[in-house]
Amino acid sequence: MKLRILPIATTAVVSVALLFGGWFAYRHYGVEQPLDRAAAKVPGVESASSDMNADNVTIKVKLSDSADLADVYRTVKEEGARAIGSKSLKLVAENSNNEALEKIWRSALFDVAQAMDRKEYTDIRDAMAKLQAQTPGLTASTEIDEENVYISLRLSGSAKFVILPRQGEQLEVWPNA
Repeated sequence: MKLRILPIATTAVVSVALLFGGWFAYRHYGVEQPLDRAAAKVPGVESASSDMNADNVTIKVKLSDSADLADVYRTVKEEGARAIGSKSLKLVAENSNNEALEKIWRSALFDVAQAMDRKEYTDIRDAMAKLQAQTPGLTASTEIDEENVYISLRLSGSAKFVILPRQGEQLEVWPNA
């Protein structure tokens, strides 16, 4: 019996294409798009896009200046629980490019990092209050839950949102700060 290479190779290629194509299609249309739509429906979210890997789900959101960062995180986690499953959720908020806000944040970063390292989270609120007193027109708010510390800075129609994980890695700067 002589094996014909062309039909076997064609069958293998079609099978692999269907298998992986189906998997990618399910992941995109069955998991990522519903998660994007759920995140985009949250009040304060202007747009959302997600990226999944084996361990975590990263959702990049563009927030309105008046968004409540902690509420957005909680709502996305609740609404997307089915799609997220047992993976960890990482929410990345896109910030407006306001150099004044960046400078203000950098001036408080040492105090915030020290408070996070010592797990003295009330010091973050004190640092934000100090920033508000030093900067006219600045509104700073902080919230905390069992997973993250949420910081929102607002100045002149611009906003900076920072999510700091309470279980930060040692000797490393927060990648979303």
